Amino acid sequence: MATKKKLSAKKEPTKQKQIEARGEAHARVLGYLPNDVPPIGQIILLGLQHALTMFPATVLVALLVGFHPSTILLASGMATIVALLGSWYGIGKFIPLYYGSSFSYIAAILAVTNASFGQPASDELISVAQAGIVVTGLINIAIGLIIRYAGGKKVIDVVLPPIVTGSVAAVIGFALGKAALDMSSGVAGGEAGGSMQWWTVAMVTLFATILFSVYLRGRGFIGMLPILLGAILGYIVAAAMGMVNFASITTANLITAPHITFPNFTSELSATAIISIAVMAIATIPESTAHLYQIGLYVDHLADEQKRARYGLSEYVGFNLVLDGIGDMINGMFGGAAGTNYGENNSLMVISRNYSGASLLAAGAIAIVMAFSGHLMGVVQSIPTAVSGGLAIYLFGVIGMQGIALMISEKVDMFDPKNLAIGAVIMVIGIGGHIGFNSFLPIPALQNIFPNGWPAIATGAVVGIVLNLIFQIFKPNTK
Repeated sequence: MATKKKLSAKKEPTKQKQIEARGEAHARVLGYLPNDVPPIGQIILLGLQHALTMFPATVLVALLVGFHPSTILLASGMATIVALLGSWYGIGKFIPLYYGSSFSYIAAILAVTNASFGQPASDELISVAQAGIVVTGLINIAIGLIIRYAGGKKVIDVVLPPIVTGSVAAVIGFALGKAALDMSSGVAGGEAGGSMQWWTVAMVTLFATILFSVYLRGRGFIGMLPILLGAILGYIVAAAMGMVNFASITTANLITAPHITFPNFTSELSATAIISIAVMAIATIPESTAHLYQIGLYVDHLADEQKRARYGLSEYVGFNLVLDGIGDMINGMFGGAAGTNYGENNSLMVISRNYSGASLLAAGAIAIVMAFSGHLMGVVQSIPTAVSGGLAIYLFGVIGMQGIALMISEKVDMFDPKNLAIGAVIMVIGIGGHIGFNSFLPIPALQNIFPNGWPAIATGAVVGIVLNLIFQIFKPNTK
C-alpha cells in the first residue's frame, strides 16, 4: 500500500505539469477551438464579423430568386443555431459552420419563380419553390444517414475522395471570382464598364483586410477581427467619397416582421419544382463535404499548435449532411432559400483562427435580430457593394486555396493520371461554366426544368464523381 501511495504521489506532479504545459501552449497560440467559449464581448464581436461575412451572399440570393431578404436572414439564423445545437447534443462538440443561401440553387429556383432582380415573387410561386427546398433537405438527411451507418468517412472517400472534394471546393471559390470583381468594379451596382471610384474603395478594403489579417495575427483579440476591421475602414473611405446611402438607416422602421410563407406540395408546378430544385443536392453534398474536410483540417492544425486533443470533424461527414438537411427543411418551411454551409465563413475562421461554436451561435442570433430590426438591417444594407467586393476577392480566394490545401494535406498524388483527369474536368467545367458557359445538358425534355442548362458546379461534380467511380470499377494498370 505504501508503495502504491508513493507511485501515485510521483505521478500527480507530472500530470499537473502536463496540464500546465498545455495551458501555457494554449496561451501562447491565440485561437479558439469549436468548444471554446470566449468572453461575452468577444463573442458578440466575433458573431458580428460572421454575420457581416455571410450577409452579402445570403441577401444576394434572395434578390436574385425573388425571395424576401428578411425571411432568408431569419431562416439562415435559425438553421445555423439548430445545426450547431444538433452537433453539440449529437456528438458532444460543435461543428463550426454557418448556414446561408446557396448559389447552386439559383437557376433551379429562378425556373420556378421567374423573378426580376430585387422584386419579390408572388407568394404562390415562393411556396411552390419551398416544396422543392424541403425535399432537398430530406435527400440530404437520407444520404447523411446512409453514410453515417454504412461506414462514415471510409464510404464517402470511395465516392468523394479528396481529389473530388478538394477540386469542388477550389471551383466554388475560384468560380465566384467574377462575382467578386463585378462587386468591386461597380458592375454589380449598375456602373457600366466599372468605376475607378468603386475600384479605389474595393482595393482599400482588400489590402487593409489582408494587412490586418497578416500583421495583427498574434497581437491579441484584435488579430481575430481582420474582416470586421477591413469592412469598417472600407466603409469610412466609401462614406468620405459619398458612396454610402444612409437612407436605408434613417427611413427604416424600428421593428419589421419577416414575410413568412409555407410550402405548397399540391400545385401543378410542385412536381417540377421538387425535381428541379431537389436534384441540385448533387452539387451541395460534395460542397458540404469539402467544407467539413477543410474546416476539420484547420481545426486540428490549431489543436496541434495548442497541444490539445484533435476534434476529428472529418469523421462526421454523414452527420453533417443530416444537419445540412435539417437546415434546408427549416428554410423550406418558412420561406428561406435552399442553403449550404458557407465557405466564406470558413475562410473567415481560417483567417481569424476563431472556430468557436459560441461565436457562430451569436452570428445566428444576430441574423435573426437583423430580420426583425429595420435599423440594423439598414446599416448592413448601406455597406457599398465595393466594400463587399473587396472582402469577397479575399474570402472567395481563400475558399479556393483551402481546396488546394485539402488535397495537399490528404497527399493527393498529382502525378497520377487518374487524379489529374478528375481534377482537370471538375476545374474546367465548374469554373468555365460558372463564369459564362450556360449550355450544359441541352436535353429538350429537361428544358423546362433547367432552362439555362445544368448548373456548372453540379455538372463538374457529377463528371468528377463518375470518372472516379469508373476508375474504382475498372482498375487501371499502374505497373
